[in-house]
Amino acid sequence: MDWSDDAIVLSVRALGESGAIVEALTRAHGRHLGLVRGGASRRMKPVLQPGNTLSLHWRARLSEHLGSFAIEPARARAGALMENREALIGLNAFSAVANAAMPEREAHEAVYLGAEILLDAMAQDGFDHWGPLYVRWEAGLLDALGFGLDLSHCAATGTTEDLFYVSPRSGRAVSRAGGAEYKDKLFRLPPFLLGSQNAVERADIAAGLKLTGYFLQERVLAAHGKEMPQARVRLESVT
Repeated sequence: MDWSDDAIVLSVRALGESGAIVEALTRAHGRHLGLVRGGASRRMKPVLQPGNTLSLHWRARLSEHLGSFAIEPARARAGALMENREALIGLNAFSAVANAAMPEREAHEAVYLGAEILLDAMAQDGFDHWGPLYVRWEAGLLDALGFGLDLSHCAATGTTEDLFYVSPRSGRAVSRAGGAEYKDKLFRLPPFLLGSQNAVERADIAAGLKLTGYFLQERVLAAHGKEMPQARVRLESVT
């Protein structure tokens, strides 16, 4: 059994004196683990850093085995991500959520492609730019896992105008007028999730993180007895 793919490093843990178990988000094979022989060496450590993109080849005798990765560096971002406190918090949140929420070996190419865009932005720009991208990435992850938000029209009135809230029960948008009576029980819908081109405020990013975080916890993690990773909780403190 073998295949080749593009992959983003999520985490690395040592195995023995020189090996490393690498957890990666791949384009066509989902979240996947593999052994990298010599992965703990001085030459390989800078390559095997979370946030870096690799070209990898996986091989195993049977498909259910851990298998081994042969890797080549493709895009190095880890240095830039680790030099910026907010970017490092974002990277840790991304890696922890991908690990906790994504089933192993289940392909979600759109989630991978969104992650590439997100991490490039984290490495180059500030939180005010990549914060909305992070929220969109989590919204895309929810959609890929079958728990997408329905922001197409108001759940109460059917209108597509002035959508302002999201129902925690249904995950559907609610207009300002339709949700007025229950606004204290609804999530605020940040305009950037509707494609607004207006400037994004930090309050909008905070509302988006609260929104996607709730549905990730309630619809994805809780079903597997998991709590929201602390790395993701810390991301909300940036806002």
